[in-house]
Amino acid sequence: MDVPVTAAERLQRIKVIGVGGGGSNAVKRMIEAGIVGVDFIAVNTSLKELKGTRAPVRLQIGEQVTHGLSTGGDVSLGTQAAEAATEQIQALLENTDMVFIAATLGGGTGTGAAPVIARIAKRLGILTVAVVTKPFGFEGSRKTRLAETGLQALTKTVDAEIVISNDRLLTLDVRDLRLTDAFLLADEMLHQSVQTVCDFVLKVGVINVDLRDVTAILTGGGRTMVNVTRAKGDDRAIVAAQEAVISPLLDISLEGATGLLLNIEGGNLSIGEVHAAADLITRMTSPDANIIWGYVDNKDLGDEIVITVIATGYRAGIDGQIQGDTPITRDSPIEVDLDHRPFDPLDLDVPTRLRR
Repeated sequence: MDVPVTAAERLQRIKVIGVGGGGSNAVKRMIEAGIVGVDFIAVNTSLKELKGTRAPVRLQIGEQVTHGLSTGGDVSLGTQAAEAATEQIQALLENTDMVFIAATLGGGTGTGAAPVIARIAKRLGILTVAVVTKPFGFEGSRKTRLAETGLQALTKTVDAEIVISNDRLLTLDVRDLRLTDAFLLADEMLHQSVQTVCDFVLKVGVINVDLRDVTAILTGGGRTMVNVTRAKGDDRAIVAAQEAVISPLLDISLEGATGLLLNIEGGNLSIGEVHAAADLITRMTSPDANIIWGYVDNKDLGDEIVITVIATGYRAGIDGQIQGDTPITRDSPIEVDLDHRPFDPLDLDVPTRLRR
């Protein structure tokens, strides 16, 4: 039986907060890219930078602390500014189901204020995801230390964090890229991460994934990998799946993940192709992984397949490194243990709402 779904029933209250100059730039990029279904907010101590953002909602914090200027890289000032604006931040976050906190770690406002905003969001019971970048090594050891400290503070509070390392740009074939374009590429990764999660929540498919499914995977998920891959041709399913299990800018691969959201999208995919792609991807996760998958029939894609993965639950080893974060390049072969557990759709947590 077909059940009509109204726009109001599908409406999810998702917000993106750009914190500091870097976070506000990321929000600007997302708005220009046309992300729909979310509300954008910019938070900053600098009145000048706030005026330059395109966010429809802007909050200046720390007027009594920085007098409308930046923090000058002082993380403590960023923290003080956010704490002084607790009531205003809480008001902005009311009636919110999910919030992304975008920031560039290593600076004063982003590093200092983002954890405060995350704590406020969690107190309100909001699914909270940090989407942050780490500085280039050449920006100095001090900034690197501040970024790591800020990341640790966020990790203690948020449900999940998506961390983009600017230094990983240097492992790609982009050494001749202009510096300004390199920062834009990092912003694009922030945008893609937010867009990917939102698509899981908002897109209607044959097999749907909704906010509750996303919450099940991201709540307490910790370090998170997000990736979207596309392929055409005879081996499109395998090629896209092989690309999906690595994420060069996020420092991690799919291996060992304990939570996985998987979405496969295409216009003329066979069950064999879906099986092959899902089998390759799910073999990389932990044997006890919670796997939720969806399928979208999109005729506009023609002969193209699109695979989206969100993986969580990476455990830190003795040295503090995230398991599965061995650097991987696109030229590296992806080895799959074919004797590992086979993919069986009946073993997965399939969302119950089926739409045709």
